[in-house]
Amino acid sequence: MKLKIAVLLSGCGVYDGAEIYESVLTLLRLDQLDVQVQCFAPDQPQHHVINHITGEEMAEQRNVLTEAARICRGAILPLTELNAEDFDALILPGGFGVAKNFSDFAFRGAQVEVDTQVCTQVQAFHQAGKPLGLMCIAPALTAKLLGQGVTCTIGQDAGVAGAISAMGGLHKSCAVDEVVVDAKHKLVTTPAYMLAERIDQAAQGIFKLVDKVVELAKIERQTV
Repeated sequence: MKLKIAVLLSGCGVYDGAEIYESVLTLLRLDQLDVQVQCFAPDQPQHHVINHITGEEMAEQRNVLTEAARICRGAILPLTELNAEDFDALILPGGFGVAKNFSDFAFRGAQVEVDTQVCTQVQAFHQAGKPLGLMCIAPALTAKLLGQGVTCTIGQDAGVAGAISAMGGLHKSCAVDEVVVDAKHKLVTTPAYMLAERIDQAAQGIFKLVDKVVELAKIERQTV
């Protein structure tokens, strides 16, 4: 039976949703590995809407689920329908949606509060001993999601690394084409566009993350 992995999206667009390249590269690699994928997103308003040409906030409202559906060609379900028991692993691409829609990290830093629904779902995978893959800014939430002492990376950004440490996480510097694996927590992280200057650079680390998550998921399935 094929592995089945859930991908959690925070909207559509680097400045107010899920980072599109990171999301698509994740889906591409999962498909190349012949993994069954289902995308999810919260059915709720996103924090705000950003004009991706000017960087300015726009006077309109959009829905996280509706926007995220653009990335996966409509093949998406509301987060309320995600059941960790039905999947072998969970992957979160980055983008400011993680820091604005899944949490308020973009505004409060180490004083962040994570959306209850997102937190509950991620913790369900963790408590079931299933692997997690977080990329770009998403690892900034790991201490809040998984508890103190978890090891992760966002690359080499001193400010974000400091916030992770302040929350009780252990940050490890990492090159754009590498991953950091916390074997105890079955967590794989990579900098992606926290460091990447080209899509090819982002792809190298993301592909390694997906490969490792799939490897850990296969091991976990064999032990059940």
